[in-house]
Amino acid sequence: MQAMERLLRPKSIAVVGGGAWCENVIRECRKTGFRGEICAVHPNRTELSGSPVVRSVYELPFVPDAVFVGVNRHATVEVVRQLSKIGSGGAVCFASGFREAARELEDSSSLQDSLVDAAGGMPFLGPNCYGFINAIDGAALWPDQHGLTKVSKGVAILTQSSNIALNLTMQTRGLPIAYLMTVGNQAQTGLSAVAEALLDDERVTAIGLHIEGLDDLSAFEQFTRRAQEVGKPIVVLKVGKSDQARAATVSHTASLAGSAVGARALFARLGLAQVDSLSALLETLKFLHVVGRLGNNSIASMSCSGGEASLIADVALDRKVSFPRLTPFQQEALNEVLGDKVALANPLDYHTYIWSDVEAMGQVFSLMMAGEASFGLVVLDFPRSDRCSPAEWLKVIDAVVVAIKKSGKPIGILSSLPETMPEPVAFELLERGIVPLCGMEDAMTAIAASADLGRSPSCEPIAKPVALKNPVNVSEARAKALLEVHGLRTPESIVATDLDSIASAAERIGFPVVLKGDGFAHKSEAGAVALNLRSRDEILTAAGRMPAETFLVEEMVTGVVAELLIGVVQDQAHGYVLTLAAGGVLTELLQDSTSLILPVSREDVAAALDQLKISRVLSGFRGQPACDREAIIDAVLSIQAFALSMPVSEVEVNPLLCGENFAIAADALIRCEETKDG
Repeated sequence: MQAMERLLRPKSIAVVGGGAWCENVIRECRKTGFRGEICAVHPNRTELSGSPVVRSVYELPFVPDAVFVGVNRHATVEVVRQLSKIGSGGAVCFASGFREAARELEDSSSLQDSLVDAAGGMPFLGPNCYGFINAIDGAALWPDQHGLTKVSKGVAILTQSSNIALNLTMQTRGLPIAYLMTVGNQAQTGLSAVAEALLDDERVTAIGLHIEGLDDLSAFEQFTRRAQEVGKPIVVLKVGKSDQARAATVSHTASLAGSAVGARALFARLGLAQVDSLSALLETLKFLHVVGRLGNNSIASMSCSGGEASLIADVALDRKVSFPRLTPFQQEALNEVLGDKVALANPLDYHTYIWSDVEAMGQVFSLMMAGEASFGLVVLDFPRSDRCSPAEWLKVIDAVVVAIKKSGKPIGILSSLPETMPEPVAFELLERGIVPLCGMEDAMTAIAASADLGRSPSCEPIAKPVALKNPVNVSEARAKALLEVHGLRTPESIVATDLDSIASAAERIGFPVVLKGDGFAHKSEAGAVALNLRSRDEILTAAGRMPAETFLVEEMVTGVVAELLIGVVQDQAHGYVLTLAAGGVLTELLQDSTSLILPVSREDVAAALDQLKISRVLSGFRGQPACDREAIIDAVLSIQAFALSMPVSEVEVNPLLCGENFAIAADALIRCEETKDG
């Protein structure tokens, strides 16, 4: 496929069709300030929104860089074929009724294949796509109203939803949006390819993605790697759950590592910031546009209200934002400015003693930035301009400018309510190098995300999933044997099929033993496991109660300090998801888990273990011995080695029994491709 620059930054535009949406494209291009040539194609019209009209694509007076195709779905295919033949730079296909409508229309898939074939090497967005707005160059291949204005630089936002894109153009938060892109059903050109093309525009400061589902894992990884190389931060809002996650029900791991978990692990591995709402997406992009990445998550907060200081502190509790203590120098200097009546702390309530005193406020803000904080936050809600005068509030802006110059550090002004940050004020703050933040929760999210972007992503390529044709569950004995080959330690065990062989196996291993019924994914729920059996009578009684025909007799592992779950689930959208969790029968109840994308290193596993609540038990809790962390990490890496050695959909060890000098897999589940040797 040819480069997308002509499509995204066109110098000439054509519109094919005569509907209201086609007229709107021409109007919006003129309104946004497009200076290139515009021509329409329609068999009967002589004029369209003031632009000349020709009867066919072949009669266009120029070869267009970008074309909005606003005709029905069948005609779209032929128009795209003609545009490709004349060498057009690219197209937006507005019509729906292609593969996104496969359930409703029998010919939808074949028609989409025809569309892709017709385009050849010419890139196109859609079908079922609103198109895009380039607010820098004034190109608006967009069939509706929008709220963007021309900017010299700004962020790019890409979404799979045209209506959400339309809504985002109406924001009044002061965020400069350079590109607003929709990709429709991504028949040919996916979100990853469009996003990567935008990396080449130096006027784009950051990229925001609203993702329903990844188009292609390899393409997405390539895009994010390039973004790291060119220094463009990426913020992601991921919604929806994949079919893979809904279908994965065999293991405990599958219930913990759904698509949302896999996506979060993938984005973390690739060094992206992830947010959970549209408002947080906008605030984070705004923060990155003005401030960029933060070196750390330490901030100084300043307000003239104790209530606001408390709110900020509470909101930060659930986010990775910290407030460093004031140094003795800061305390002494602040006391000189504020007096003895003000309690000095971070967050700071500087009271109203210095309100409207620009010099004093500038001193206080500067002193608060003299410590470890990498970013300063001044809480300030502006009054309604239709009923009040903002004059006194505007002095705070002057004081913030003073503090930025003195400290050399970025400072933002935060309105606790989004509606108390008027858009004209937000624009003024941007012009003066101050980030205008709207809403405490979203502001804290933006700060935490920006600090998190400072970490280095993994350089090792992601292990790509391999689709399974005929996955089957492997017996526990076979599963353990497969894992042992890759270094995982398991208990001594013997397969038995009748009472005599069960008793003999127990005597050979030595009491106490464990008896398990074979063929159950969740043995505890099925009554197919009995622990600590100490005699022949006990094991035979237990066998008689189990609903099984084949049994596994195992040594009883003693000295267990903690139980973990180690599992891998293949997620076609995001890779192989490794989950570490508190294990045993309480896995789902405790919900103490963390997930990574394979492959992982020893350091990755060690850091992940530290994130678990049960890590305190692993380290020795209330006089209990510490577990052998190196043995646990070895076990995780052994499971990884197996999972990447053959087509596997699920691997789970639960529990991994952890003690002072061991990590032993007490139970194992594998779902993999059926093989001739079983």
